[in-house]
Amino acid sequence: MVAVAVIAGVTALVYPGDAECTAQASRAVPPSAAGTSAETPHPAAPRTAEAPAPDLSAAVARAVEAAGGVDLGLAVIDLHSGEAAGHNADTPFRSASLSKLVVAVDLLTSGEVPAADLDRLRRALSLSDDDAMNALWTLHDGMGAITRVATRAGLTATRAPADASQWGDVEMSARDVTRLYRHITNLPPANRDFVLTALSAASPTAADGFDQAYGLLAPGSGTYAKQGWMWYLPADFYLHTSGIVADRYAVAALSIQTGVAEQAAKDRLTAVTTALVTALTTSG
Repeated sequence: MVAVAVIAGVTALVYPGDAECTAQASRAVPPSAAGTSAETPHPAAPRTAEAPAPDLSAAVARAVEAAGGVDLGLAVIDLHSGEAAGHNADTPFRSASLSKLVVAVDLLTSGEVPAADLDRLRRALSLSDDDAMNALWTLHDGMGAITRVATRAGLTATRAPADASQWGDVEMSARDVTRLYRHITNLPPANRDFVLTALSAASPTAADGFDQAYGLLAPGSGTYAKQGWMWYLPADFYLHTSGIVADRYAVAALSIQTGVAEQAAKDRLTAVTTALVTALTTSG
């Protein structure tokens, strides 16, 4: 049974199965992670005297208000309780570089990965290196990876692109992106920490020179995140930000912004995530 509440156009859900997903990502990657057995599940960290959980629906509503009418898909999952909320959370968007997360999960769980491909994967996640992703997509059945990971992680709106060469056209919803992060935090420790370490190393400037210090990677945000951006003719700018906030909340904000300058689009999305993160992390 799924509990549903709707507040001002914001949907809040609690999935019974999700409530069991209590593993949380740790920003301090244990030095012994590489030697940890891949069969050992990631234990939930002991929690003591936690502050009351924020109202996720209210947090999302504040973020949507800050969006100023942008075509936006927004989702958040509390990795402790399984509670989820969103706005247009099940609407599919072209994923741009968020599809790199899907390929990362598939590759890391496929068996032993060559060192050269691990390096490509680090670059794809931290620098959003498209050349590295092109190689991984071709060498490791990127089209098949989308279906495999969607099935494994319960991604209901994720689809492979019609053109097999266009990994940026993979379709994902904001809710699916947050589910993927939840899946990542429950991977065997070595795999989980590989992804989170790479995301933590994201630089302000991507491999192609794009400034990715916006949204959840805006200065002072303190999150690990994966960004996505893509121009789609004639005038659509796909701009996304996703990640884990305060070691507790998986967040995804996907947008299509038409006829606006790049910096203006970034400022809009940063306003959305700032409002959301403030509501999630400020008590009272």
